[in-house]
Amino acid sequence: MKYSKPTIYDPNFLPNNVYSGVPSWLNLSVAECKEDLEGLDFVVSGVPWEGGCTIGGYSSTTEGPKGIRSVSIRYTGFLPDFNLDSFDYLKVADFGDVACQNGSYDFTFKQIRERIATILDAGAMPLTFGGDHGIALPIVSEIAKRHPKRVGILHFDAHLDNYACFGDDLYSRCSPFYQMYQDPNMDPSKIVHIGIRGPRNHQEEFNNAQKFGANVILGREVKENGWKASIDKAIELAFKDTDFVYVTICSDALDAAYMPQGPQDMGGLTSYELCMMVHEAGLAGAKGFDFVEIYPDTNSLQTAAHNACWAALYYLNGYAERKKNGGK
Repeated sequence: MKYSKPTIYDPNFLPNNVYSGVPSWLNLSVAECKEDLEGLDFVVSGVPWEGGCTIGGYSSTTEGPKGIRSVSIRYTGFLPDFNLDSFDYLKVADFGDVACQNGSYDFTFKQIRERIATILDAGAMPLTFGGDHGIALPIVSEIAKRHPKRVGILHFDAHLDNYACFGDDLYSRCSPFYQMYQDPNMDPSKIVHIGIRGPRNHQEEFNNAQKFGANVILGREVKENGWKASIDKAIELAFKDTDFVYVTICSDALDAAYMPQGPQDMGGLTSYELCMMVHEAGLAGAKGFDFVEIYPDTNSLQTAAHNACWAALYYLNGYAERKKNGGK
């Protein structure tokens, strides 16, 4: 693999395609085999998966990775906010999509686990675009195998996603954290749910978080106390006695005004608050990231996909600043 940094200013721009007509994320170099992962800091993967749809029918999360990659070619890694280009300090490549088989959790989650294992074995960190939020379970549980009881989670969401099941579905998008709570390699007290709010929650979810000892920072708390105090609190909780902290973002952590192609939940984070908070997470040393639950369509400006790119780039910039300053 010939490695190159992303740029949007090359007049001879030719996209690196991960699939026909779909550019790699930020037009980054494309990793075609596990040998190409050596020496990388982060590896981008798409997981075009939708399990049981908890809102009925089909929500188009399977189109998420394609939508995010397609809009990403407008961006570089430079943020004037911090006068730093992530790609001056980080090597990142796009490894394409994880193989998914609609309707089969067994097949798809096995493929996700194998992808994450390959990335970790290469000494890199995963940067994943979904797909529905169910994909967080195989990602996190694969990481936890390598760091038993020492994995922290920063979970941005409107909902706790910790139902015991949805009907007879144990692995739906509303249940991954219930499964994480019970994973023998996880310590639920190191999980922090951030931005929780709204009438699509149920008492059962709060009872489960309390039962297993998970931490909850309400959306109301973020607004009343400020994003900086809130993420500082979350980082203190998630990083205590851990080796690996992972960031997982459901799109509805954002207010519906900032997420028109996603679940419609009001009273949420602004895009600024989310970007600043994940930048702090990267700066603190969080070692992986996913953004899930966008519903791309063809009749809009794809705001949701752009939000995913911005959040990922702010997270990477924070990690790059950490590396610039000598952190690992």
